[in-house]
Amino acid sequence: MQRFIHSFSYIFHPLFVPVYVTLLYFMVAGIYFSNTELYLIFIQVLILTVLLPVSLFYLLRSLGLIKSIITLTLKERRLPLAFYALLLFMLIKHSFSTFAVTELYFYFLGLFISTLLALSLVLSGYKTSLHMLAVTSLTMFVISLSAYFHIRFIYGIAFFILCCGFVASSRLQAKEHTPAELLAGTLTGILPQVAVWYLWPAVSAFYNI
Repeated sequence: MQRFIHSFSYIFHPLFVPVYVTLLYFMVAGIYFSNTELYLIFIQVLILTVLLPVSLFYLLRSLGLIKSIITLTLKERRLPLAFYALLLFMLIKHSFSTFAVTELYFYFLGLFISTLLALSLVLSGYKTSLHMLAVTSLTMFVISLSAYFHIRFIYGIAFFILCCGFVASSRLQAKEHTPAELLAGTLTGILPQVAVWYLWPAVSAFYNI
């Protein structure tokens, strides 16, 4: 049972979640895009949110600056978070400007804000759960898709809420986070997603300055 719960830390690693989001979106709205567009969008997301960050992690580990890709200390989080925020900015500012993928644009903008908040907390000396940030942002995206496309994702939403619980349990079991840090990660993941959907006109005006 412990191995089962611990596996959620790997399955819902923060670097994998944007790929899950993209695939889920294509499952719902893929009919509105050509195969070429689907491949190009997916490849860009894969490169900027997985391959480049993983390359950086291994580079930092080879230099002795970090010890594990799963477990990062407060100090070890600074550079990866800053680099990840930069990659997300490139994705939403340049990659998505070529394609009309509004829902994905909203999600990644929310994730960008969440990453900046997590970085701000780290620089202030506070640790937040990046796993909870990622899995709760994924759950909010599924809820948003359900509302936007008027599709009942009752079982899907329930599944991801359950996954949030397993991820939280796995981080507590590994003694990587306190309940307060898990709560901080949850709020950091949820609030920006809610904000970009309900306050989009103001966010859009600010973002395009």
